[in-house]
Amino acid sequence: MEPLRRPSRLAAGARVAVVAPSGPVPEERIEAGLDVLRGWDLDPVVAPHVRGRHERFGYLAATDAERAADLQGAWCDPSVEAVLCARGGYGAQRMVDLLDWDAMAAAGPKVFVGFSDITALHEAFAVRLGLATLHGPMAAGVDFIKHAGAQEHLRATLFEPETVRVIASGGSALVPGRAHGVTLGGCLTLLTAELGTPHARASAHGGLLCLEDVGEEPYRLDRALTQLLRAGLLDGVCGVLLGSWEECGPYGEVRAVLEDRLGGLGVPVAEEFGFGHGAGALTIPFGLGAELDADAGTLTLDEPALR
Repeated sequence: MEPLRRPSRLAAGARVAVVAPSGPVPEERIEAGLDVLRGWDLDPVVAPHVRGRHERFGYLAATDAERAADLQGAWCDPSVEAVLCARGGYGAQRMVDLLDWDAMAAAGPKVFVGFSDITALHEAFAVRLGLATLHGPMAAGVDFIKHAGAQEHLRATLFEPETVRVIASGGSALVPGRAHGVTLGGCLTLLTAELGTPHARASAHGGLLCLEDVGEEPYRLDRALTQLLRAGLLDGVCGVLLGSWEECGPYGEVRAVLEDRLGGLGVPVAEEFGFGHGAGALTIPFGLGAELDADAGTLTLDEPALR
């Protein structure tokens, strides 16, 4: 697995677009997120359907075609330097096949930020555009709005990425050791759901795989990990970083599943790495070469996340 192209860092005054590829977003959270972005001297613009809701399926922000048009329009707008997702939920997989990837490739590299359901788009941006992306807090997410730590780590990654080349989790080693590879991953159940689709990788060979999830009982996590193992996705993986497991049951039970399913890979596994659905989530660049030190709980990027 080779590192992907890095987009350029942001500067004061940059125009950024906020899109909702998945679920609907409460109005008050949109406004609170926009206030944070304006406080960073960014110029945020909101895509047309971010404030919408699908007529039949209330778990979607708008129709698949409308959500795809919002993302593609923002990406292909030459005045926009970054596209930030408002929230996750569900729906990215429904619209990803409607995107014109040739047009998006022609628009050039830009910053893309999101997590959770946005995992499907991280994979698509890697496979179709060869582009590094940021797995980080979303513009209308509760954690982003309320947690200064989550805000600051994303802000530093966007504006001063050389200051956060070493990402210290405060976590520990589930399996000790050090490994070098290319970062990738996201929400475990989304990676499982993406298997076999044209916009997802069939292998994490040579990678540092980042995994997290929310609201999944231990047996469901077991099922998802077992599917990744049986499908061969983990063959040749160099190391694993485990983020948050919010609302997945007592952590002791979750940890036992993670150790059982991943401990036999023979690679370092770092737990409680601080990305995902937990409070104060760190921003993890995907598509970059990095060294994982599971014992120290650190990820050291070969180069800054953004040029």
